Amino acid sequence: MIRSAARQKPLYRSAFVFLSASFASLFFTSAQGIYDEPWRPQFHFTPAKNFMNDPNGLVYYKGEYHLFYQHNPQGPEWGHMSWGHATSEDMLHWRHLPLAIPEEPNRYMIYSGSAVVDWHNSSGLCANTDPIDPSCLAAIYTAAAKDSQSQHLAFSNDRGRTWSNYSANPVADLNQPDFRDPKVFWYEPQKKWVMVAVFADEKEVKILDSTDLKKWKPRSTFGPLGSAKGQWECPDLFELPVDENSHAMKWVMIVNRNPGAPAGGTGTEYFVGTFDGATFTNETPAEQGLWADYGKDFYATNSFSDIPSTDGRRIWIGWISNWQYANTEPTKLWRGAQSIPRVLRLKTYSDGIRLIQTPIKEVEQLRTKQLLRVNGSSIQQANDKIRAANIKGHALEIEAELSPSEAGEIGFRLRKGQNEETLVGVSAKTHEVFIDRTRSGLVSFSPDFPGRHHANLHWTSSLKLHIFLDRSSVEVFANDGETVLTDRIYPSPGSDGFEIYSESASAQISSLSIWKLDSIWK
Repeated sequence: MIRSAARQKPLYRSAFVFLSASFASLFFTSAQGIYDEPWRPQFHFTPAKNFMNDPNGLVYYKGEYHLFYQHNPQGPEWGHMSWGHATSEDMLHWRHLPLAIPEEPNRYMIYSGSAVVDWHNSSGLCANTDPIDPSCLAAIYTAAAKDSQSQHLAFSNDRGRTWSNYSANPVADLNQPDFRDPKVFWYEPQKKWVMVAVFADEKEVKILDSTDLKKWKPRSTFGPLGSAKGQWECPDLFELPVDENSHAMKWVMIVNRNPGAPAGGTGTEYFVGTFDGATFTNETPAEQGLWADYGKDFYATNSFSDIPSTDGRRIWIGWISNWQYANTEPTKLWRGAQSIPRVLRLKTYSDGIRLIQTPIKEVEQLRTKQLLRVNGSSIQQANDKIRAANIKGHALEIEAELSPSEAGEIGFRLRKGQNEETLVGVSAKTHEVFIDRTRSGLVSFSPDFPGRHHANLHWTSSLKLHIFLDRSSVEVFANDGETVLTDRIYPSPGSDGFEIYSESASAQISSLSIWKLDSIWK
């Protein structure tokens, strides 16, 4: 997130009045009725009201997924940053809870961080007397004062419903004004906790370790690498298997960058390498800039901690916005949305190992009706079936396998209306997948918003697109998650048309399935 001195001023101008748990619960429950506004996402998490950015503290504990998030409880722009909170049993249907960790007025705001399960009470802060399960939840976050940032520890003994700050905070302080965004995980080979956090302006990831979550020792530094633009933020470090049916493992270092992303503004870069408990060694060639998402709106990623080994997935969520216009997006009651949870894995290609992302399987629960299924069709035949079925919509899932000709492009016109459309497709000329939101609807609120965002594909004769269209967003997973693009859009309410287009009459639709998706807020 952008955390300039100018944006910190509201903290020192006014006091924060914290809602009681009972009142906040009542408010958020009654707020469910507002989730039908024209641009309100129907299957992406959004706050009931006010500003939201980074996902924080993603953790699974005793049957619940916890989503904490950067939240301004007082208004629709960045400020008064605190940890909002929601829980879910499937990472889709969320229940709003009261603020978990509010700002400390006139002292510090609560910036990004992570949460873990302290399974064996290494911190000594868990009050559970059960000898079989002495666990509790622990959160490690950045306390951002006017001229300094340090890492604080909080803990919960009631499954995350209430939180207490550790009395001897801070637990990690390197005497820097931009030391933030701690991601903590348990490193089993050495029976210890590891933290990755950033010196944002210096473009460095600091690696620290601890045996008790309370005393942290610096171990190494990763970076700076790559472009000199912007800051490094919201790091993550995790191990993933390489290729299916392989026992090879690699570590992935995540660095969210602001600005410097391929589409402009904010984005998520990654590096593949090894980790020995103290040092991450990058094996990604310097000339290869690897990005998790090539759209304009995917940032500040956070992966879930403590997903059971019987599940085994590494899942993350990103904030769907861009700091070039996050404070001016044309929603009024609320601002900010989170992505569909995505499963991560690694795959080897001719030019190296790449991060693969696919939507969680649970998303299929939202399919209410299959609107169309087509196999082996020309563009005209497919469009005839689309018109006959009167397919329209603002909450759709689209799976397609396309056979483009040797030249031109083929794709979809989404949210089509009078003088409006969002294009999603592939280009045989450039071997790219793209989202074009130049004429997607309301684009004038920022000169950085309209545009065509694209990324290279490993080109084959048949290409797959998996598209999730919501009321104000498009997420595109190309070739089974090899390349991903995410964009916000703001069409007029009546712009809900859908059709296929192609620059060549020889292009074919190998397969096409379209589903209407249900709202997660019903």
